[in-house]
Formats: sequence, structure tokens, C-alpha cells
Amino acid sequence: MAKMEDVFSISSFDPAKFADSFRDFAEKGSQQSRDAYAKMKAAGEEASKTLESTVQTAQAGAAEIGHQAIGALRTNAENSLTHMDALLSVKSVAEFFELQTSFLRKQAELTIEQAKAMQETSKLVAEKVAKPSKEAAEKVMASFKAA
Repeated sequence: MAKMEDVFSISSFDPAKFADSFRDFAEKGSQQSRDAYAKMKAAGEEASKTLESTVQTAQAGAAEIGHQAIGALRTNAENSLTHMDALLSVKSVAEFFELQTSFLRKQAELTIEQAKAMQETSKLVAEKVAKPSKEAAEKVMASFKAA
């Protein structure tokens, strides 16, 4: 049995054991740091890919909506020019009002159709833009649940 004085004496201190313990501690800390860095790097790369995909989808969606708007403007301009040609050949006030009423009704219906189509396209684009972020968030939440 060791005496109380022997436990606290310098002669009972073994520097080799201390060095081994410190080395183990340092190696574990280093490994944990490498693991944490690898996870952060992977998460950063994943976030970068998600952002890139989102931006590309948004650009494509904006172009699609722009083309749709240009198509609607072109259709409306053609209809207006056709209507102007028809008005030039009007022979009576009654015929003028009949053509004008018919044109306005058709334009109102067309405008509603165009607005619905643009709304649907915008909805689809918004869903496409949100999809990568939603998937990334779900993946992160799943990794938290697994950990």
C-alpha cells in the first residue's frame, strides 16, 4: 500500500504516461477537427450546388415567363391591327359598335386566358425554384435526426 506522501511526490510522476495521454488527447482532437472540417466542406459544397441549381432554374423560369409575355403582347398587337383593319371598312355606326363590342369581349377573354397561363407558369417556376432548397433542408433535418 502506498503512503499518502508517496502519491504526491515528484518521484511517482511518470512523464511517459503523461506524454502518452497528451498524445492520445491531441490525436483525438485532431481527428475530430478533420471530421468536422470534412462535414462542413461537404455541407458547403452541397449548399453551393443547391444555390447554383436554384439560380439556373430561376433564370430559365424568368426566360420562360418573358417569352410567354412577349407572345401575349404579339398576339394582342396582331389582334389590334386586325381590328383596326376591320374598323376601316365599317359602313355604319351600328356595324362599328358591333365590331368594337365583339373585339372588346374577345380581348377580355383572351386577357383572362393569358393571365391564367402566366399565373400557372409562375406557379410552376416558383415550385421548381423552391424544390432544391426544400430538398436540401429536408436532407439537413434528416441528418440531425440521424445524429
